[in-house]
Amino acid sequence: MAKVAIIYYSQTGTTHLLAKAIEEGAKAAGAETRLLKVKETAPDELWGNNPVWKQHIEETSGVSEASNDDLEWADAIIFGSPTRYGLPAAQIKNFIDQTGALWAKGALTNKIGSSFTSTATLHGGQEATILALNTAFYHWGMIIVSPGYVEPSQFQSGNPYGTSFTSQNGKLDPDEIAITAAKLQGRRVAEIAAKFKGA
Repeated sequence: MAKVAIIYYSQTGTTHLLAKAIEEGAKAAGAETRLLKVKETAPDELWGNNPVWKQHIEETSGVSEASNDDLEWADAIIFGSPTRYGLPAAQIKNFIDQTGALWAKGALTNKIGSSFTSTATLHGGQEATILALNTAFYHWGMIIVSPGYVEPSQFQSGNPYGTSFTSQNGKLDPDEIAITAAKLQGRRVAEIAAKFKGA
């Protein structure tokens, strides 16, 4: 059984919904999972004045925050972040920046990695954000598993790099196509991690 950590940042809930679907896919493949958010680093006065942001923080108050221990525990790590100017959100970058001790001792070497994202607008940097998240995996000596075009459904979602969704500035929740892609990504990562672990 593979151990899969899905670690994400979500401001209004879109990336959180994708993360839940990815976890569902991983569980369907028999994985033990941890669905974890990263610490909110924006000041209270910023998110407190945004009703949607504030509501999402309150609704996910029961989701545990990720730690380096979770990275060590996992056989596979899946990062998710909304796009900020074609880059991952600062909150998840802050989490990644605190992993130096793990990198120094090679604790993440040969684990499986994968990434997903959401944007407010079409072509808002989805692939660039996924590739930026994957850069950490390269430095850690991990093995990246993408969803690819391994099933016909991927030709609808259209992103072989990782699950992505356009929320139209938070007006839309992930649709059936995005949820199907997310479940596939979770399942595929869990299956490959289990095979690699058992080899």
